[in-house]
Amino acid sequence: MRTVILRRGLVALFAAAVSFGAIVQAQAAETLRIGYQKYGTLVLLKAKGSLEKRLADQGVNVQWTEFPGGPQLLEGLNVGSIDFGVTGETPPVFAQAAGADLLYVAYEPPAPTSEAILVPKDSPIKSVAELKGKKVVLNKGSNVHYLLVRALEDAGLKYTDVQTVFLPPADARAAFERGSVDAWVIWDPYQAAAEKQLQARTLRDATGIADNHQFYLATKPYTEKHPDVIKALVEEVRAVGEWSKANPQQVTEQVAPLLGLPADITLTSVKRQGYGALFLTPEVVAAQQKIADTFYQLKLIPKPLSIKDVIWTPPATVAKAP
Repeated sequence: MRTVILRRGLVALFAAAVSFGAIVQAQAAETLRIGYQKYGTLVLLKAKGSLEKRLADQGVNVQWTEFPGGPQLLEGLNVGSIDFGVTGETPPVFAQAAGADLLYVAYEPPAPTSEAILVPKDSPIKSVAELKGKKVVLNKGSNVHYLLVRALEDAGLKYTDVQTVFLPPADARAAFERGSVDAWVIWDPYQAAAEKQLQARTLRDATGIADNHQFYLATKPYTEKHPDVIKALVEEVRAVGEWSKANPQQVTEQVAPLLGLPADITLTSVKRQGYGALFLTPEVVAAQQKIADTFYQLKLIPKPLSIKDVIWTPPATVAKAP
């Protein structure tokens, strides 16, 4: 009888130990919090699930949070609600100027046709120069903010020659549909949706005036503590991007339901996107510095910035991109 009781006691003790071990392991597990938008390679990476499988071996969980635009995403990065995210060229400039503790980790190749200045189908406006004195709606501090500045400059206008109206994409589209504004500066997939659903005309895209890079950014503390996780993340983003570039139709079938958009609109967005994440080069840093200098000169940010000071340099143990 004593033997049976002893065995039962050992079984109970073992079960308790296993349960305690599981609790400790769960508590010890790291969580990588990723911010993404309704477009881009991170949407595909989330759907694929390959990152979760790879990081599980390192005891890292992955948590995803969607944001309506780059400025909102970087605010999340700044306040510590996410560790990593992707935005266009301009949001990191505004975030750095506001004191955000972020680092540029990687970038996607240029995608200049994936952002544009749109006007209604029946608008009499035929050129950027004709926007003088007109109302132009855009998401403040987003990638298209720089597109507008450059397009106006290229047309011989000053930034102050137009009336800027700052609204997030959904509200901007509503204003555009109502006719409350004369033009809308926007990116894909909102751009493609407006072209297809509203027959909006492209007045000017970024070709020849802006690269429209997508940047992957992370908080400085996270990159310093988890360089191997950042390396794995960039590698997975690059792999998904290369597959996407070669398989636009399959990407469309996968992403359209996630975006809640028809296949033809999604396919247009997919084809216009840049793919293949790389660590930053001096040329890309210089281009980003030009954007920062431009916004400082326009007094849209309060101080000059040094982009090279916030570039993540992978440790020697982290293999660089080919």
